[in-house]
Order: sequence, then C-alpha cells, then structure tokens
Amino acid sequence: MRLAYRLLRLAGHVMAGVLTILFLFPHLNAEERARRVTAWAGRLVRLAGVRVVVRGRPPAVRGEGALLVANHVSWLDIHVLHSLLFTRFISKAEVKRWPVIGWLAEMTGTLFLERTKKSDAARINQLMAEHLRAGECLALFPEGTTSDGSGVKPFYATLFNPALAAGAQVWPVLIRYLDETGRPTRAAAYYDDITLAQSLLRVLKSRGLVAEVTFLAPIPATGGHRRELAQAAENAIRDALVRAGRDTAPETPARLPGEMR
Repeated sequence: MRLAYRLLRLAGHVMAGVLTILFLFPHLNAEERARRVTAWAGRLVRLAGVRVVVRGRPPAVRGEGALLVANHVSWLDIHVLHSLLFTRFISKAEVKRWPVIGWLAEMTGTLFLERTKKSDAARINQLMAEHLRAGECLALFPEGTTSDGSGVKPFYATLFNPALAAGAQVWPVLIRYLDETGRPTRAAAYYDDITLAQSLLRVLKSRGLVAEVTFLAPIPATGGHRRELAQAAENAIRDALVRAGRDTAPETPARLPGEMR
C-alpha cells in the first residue's frame, strides 16, 4: 500500500512537471524556468524518499562558466544535482527518445550527444563551449555509464575540451548513496542488467536513503590537455571516495531553491 501510494504521488509530480513546461514555460524567463526546474527536482527526490546531504560548496556561477563532472551511480544523480543548482546536463542521445523522460530532459536544457557518430562530438563540444562562455553551469558524467558506486570508472576526456576552450573551471563531484545507518548502499544504483522500473522500485522500497553530494575543489581549465584535465578530475573523485569514511568536510543540509547564489 505504501509503495503504491508513493508511485502515485511520483507519477502525479511528473505530470505536474509536464503541465508546467507546456503551459507556464512559454511565459517565463530563463531565471524563473531554472528556479522551477530546481524546485521540481527537489520535490521529486523527496517523494522518492531520498534525503540530500551536501559536503563542500557548489559553484556560485556568476558570469563564469563551470563544468561539473561527477561519478554516475543512478538515474537519481541528475535530479539530486538539479535539486541543488540548475545545470545543463550532457546526455547520450538515446535518452531523448525515452517516453516523457526524454522530452522533459530536452525541455529543461539537456544537451544530447549521438555517441555512435564521431562527428557529433565536435558539434556538442562547440555548443558546450558557447554555454560555458555565456557563464552557464554544465554537468557531465565522464565515466560514460553507471556503476554500483563502489568505485570510479576511467573518465572519457573528449568532452573536457569545451572547458579548456572557454577557460572554465572544472568542479569534481562525488555522489554516494547511503542507508539509514550511514553505510554505502546499492539500493539506488542503476547499472548492469537492472531496468529503470526495477531501480525505481528498489529506491521507493528503501527506508532512510541518503544521497551524499561532495563538491570538491575546482580545477582551473587553463592550458594543458583534455586528458590531463580528465585525469585530474577522475583522481580527485576517486581519492574522495577512498577517504569518504573519514572525510572531515563540513556537512550542510540541502538548500531550498533560490537560496543558493
């Protein structure tokens, strides 16, 4: 009964997002749209029964572009990050073809990369550089796939080029999911042969699930090579994961939309 109720509430929230985009977005400016996306993501995460805990400080983008690069564990990752700050995500083109979800992603600013076409990397790199130069925040999962969260896969370096071209800072971000006792859990992990429906049900059945987001020190993207930049970000996230149990970074509650500037 509890599970059915949570599913209904979640479905209703998704429909509310669809209606907001259809009827309100055409009349809103970019800042108000971003605020609503952040608020919607925050409510979705709460309805899924997930509490967000923040370590470190996220970028305060004021006219200077920032590229967030994070390890990828779950479909929840996007909504967790969006609940903290508005960012344009870089996603594989297949997501665009997913019913409802793909449309929502496109309408909230996601940039899609056709990974089967090598020529598309040049297009997305140019588009990302333009957004970074305009002072926007972009987010990327450089592993190219999800994992169970126990480790960090090697980073692909191709999409680090825009940060170099725009002179933007790269912000490594570690995402972990913890159970109610504070121990790492795979309950939110969406990997291997697990379907989206199975992953969603596992999340909704979990109690006390925590998404811990650690914003690490930014890496200036000046000079150097994309591979060096990708390796530096990968090392920072991997090192943070190793020392996560004894990390002394200050813990702060997730801020409400509009409070983070």
